[in-house]
Amino acid sequence: MTEQSESRNGTGWKGWIDTLKFDADGLIPAVIQDAETDQVLMVGYMNRESLEKTLCEGRTCFWSRSRKRLWTKGETSGHYQAVQAVFCDCDRDCLLIQVDQTGEACHLGRKSCFFTQLYGASEAAGPGFSLDELYGIVEDRKARQPAGSYTAKLISSGQDRVLKKVAEEAGEVMLASKNNDRDEIIREMADLWFHSIVVLAYHDIPPQEIVEELAGRHRTSPAREADSGPRAASKGR
Repeated sequence: MTEQSESRNGTGWKGWIDTLKFDADGLIPAVIQDAETDQVLMVGYMNRESLEKTLCEGRTCFWSRSRKRLWTKGETSGHYQAVQAVFCDCDRDCLLIQVDQTGEACHLGRKSCFFTQLYGASEAAGPGFSLDELYGIVEDRKARQPAGSYTAKLISSGQDRVLKKVAEEAGEVMLASKNNDRDEIIREMADLWFHSIVVLAYHDIPPQEIVEELAGRHRTSPAREADSGPRAASKGR
């Protein structure tokens, strides 16, 4: 991707930072990309100080144009971005920073901030509706409490009511399975998954953290053929 690799020590940083073209406000846009999947996660702005902090600490740090201060990605959510590589474009007025993303990059609970398609074939934007998107919708209802929203009303009813719905839907899944009714199983499982997402949103836990938990269990027990069941490793399954 680049024809040269510039030093990671302080002298090297100063040398190539001096060649960057910051705008009139002293800012440069930084495109943040997942180092493993190449997915574009977000775009932020950096000034010289935040860029130097990013390089020194190995975590992305930006300049907030609204709050007029530095902010490290993940300082409140814990969703840090560990810097793996930094590139500049041919005009040296834009940065591309590859990171290992912890949790979600988007404050709406999505892996990437770029999930709203405005033009083009649907296939070009990647997969369609997802649990991450559903979680974002539930988080939005939780925050805005729009009138007439079932989700908003359920969450505002309190934790006990939310958990009661999960128990009810789990029972419906069991009955559908006993009936060997494929369509009914799909419908009832959809209800159970939805209300499980509501539980996650109640606690501000994005679905990706559940995926990471399952992946962690699999990685620690590769010989068990992807058995990621309830504490599989600890039970010796």
